[in-house]
Amino acid sequence: MAPRVSVIVPVFNDPAGIALTLSSLLEQTDDDFEVLVVDNNSTDDTRAVVREFAARDSRIQLHVEADIQSSYAARNRGIRHATGELLAFVDADVTVEPDWLEAVVARMAEDVPYLACAVEIYSPGTETFAGKYNRLTDLRVDYFVSRLDFAPTCCLVVRASLIEELGPFDDRLTSSGDLEFGHRVAAAGYPLGFAADIVARHPARTSVRSLVKKAIRIGHGKTQLRELYPARYGRPRRGLVNPGAYLPPTPKALRTLVAGWETLSVREKVGVFALFYLLRLAKAYGQLEAAFAAQDRRSQGTRRPRLSGRA
Repeated sequence: MAPRVSVIVPVFNDPAGIALTLSSLLEQTDDDFEVLVVDNNSTDDTRAVVREFAARDSRIQLHVEADIQSSYAARNRGIRHATGELLAFVDADVTVEPDWLEAVVARMAEDVPYLACAVEIYSPGTETFAGKYNRLTDLRVDYFVSRLDFAPTCCLVVRASLIEELGPFDDRLTSSGDLEFGHRVAAAGYPLGFAADIVARHPARTSVRSLVKKAIRIGHGKTQLRELYPARYGRPRRGLVNPGAYLPPTPKALRTLVAGWETLSVREKVGVFALFYLLRLAKAYGQLEAAFAAQDRRSQGTRRPRLSGRA
């Protein structure tokens, strides 16, 4: 008998995105699944949209995580309510093909405990330069799995037994919780699988501002990782004094990290170089901001508040 799948979708202030995702999931050819949407304290009509879907299909459930403003806390709440043997994580605004769940179940039957799906980034409407940059550089899942030992949580499937053994996501992190969890899995000796033929589609970020906000958030997460796990990631100061965080990218790095680099025009290459460097500096700024916030808390003897995890 095929294992039951619990699809966990965190959402915050994204009624249009969650509607796309739920519509996509309800078209699945495999019908033995549940969808646990976890609203992370939205202030718009996101919950109303989810309730409309839930009223039409009993497989959809609405849960609320209002105590901790963190997508990882929302995912953890979904985990606590899930009944499936397999836990599939997708983001609100991600869409999948009708046979996505069927393909996931078949691949996990090969005794795979942790599976990353491929992600296709697309630009909705007319593509901006920022959107093209995002499409060419972000969510290179094959690279993440093979080189960095993790999969992003917009396209991750794990066995529930793996969570039971290793624990859920660290919801103290505003970013890089998926990286920390992947490293835990790899350190425990489990293989990290990647399915290039199982694809989730994710809309691109279409403005430089949105890319910068994400980069700053990633910088927050890097410092938080070092604060919480210094034995694994080094002390926070190590990241702050690393010259690589402030230097421009090398041509070799761009060829490796930018899909189709050789096909870009000279003008496009210059633009990609400039934006890549800007975002590297934004990550460095995020690391500094988190480090100074931590220092202020220590000097005042206060507990660590959460930096904003929203982009």
